Amino acid sequence: MRDRIVVGAVTGAFGVKGEVRLKSFCAEPEDIVTYSPLYDAEGMEYTVKITRSVKGGFAARLSGIRYKDQADAMRGKELFADRDLLPNLPDDEYYYSDLIGLDVLDTGGEALGKVAAIDNHGAGDILEIRGPGLKSSALLPFTKAAVPTVDLAAGRIIVDPPDGVFPEPE
Repeated sequence: MRDRIVVGAVTGAFGVKGEVRLKSFCAEPEDIVTYSPLYDAEGMEYTVKITRSVKGGFAARLSGIRYKDQADAMRGKELFADRDLLPNLPDDEYYYSDLIGLDVLDTGGEALGKVAAIDNHGAGDILEIRGPGLKSSALLPFTKAAVPTVDLAAGRIIVDPPDGVFPEPE
């Protein structure tokens, strides 16, 4: 698959005529149509037309989806846009996909693991870090205080975690 970024997801069918409920992950939610065509994880291409705003997103038409059962089958599918269509971000902002897989080092240079996922449950971004010395994932707030350095070119982030995020060395 070409270099693509998740820009939205289908949350279900809307009505009985093949429309879908579309949740946009764009800073300006309606901008999702400007990145069309969008692709699913299998590489299927869809043009997107927003038909109206609905609670939690939009009702939309996706090319090739004409019936309710087809719209139902789209539920949960993430939609990707070609990265070169997306805007360049300021120096202190990142696409989640750029952070996944980066090495995580503490301020002393000790390897702590790798970024496995980024979550946001409403209070800010949280980095999920997994590594060989961790029994379970470590959850680190993605703030300037906890993550002072992101070096995409070097493939690493430097963290200064609050006490208790990582196990103390024995």
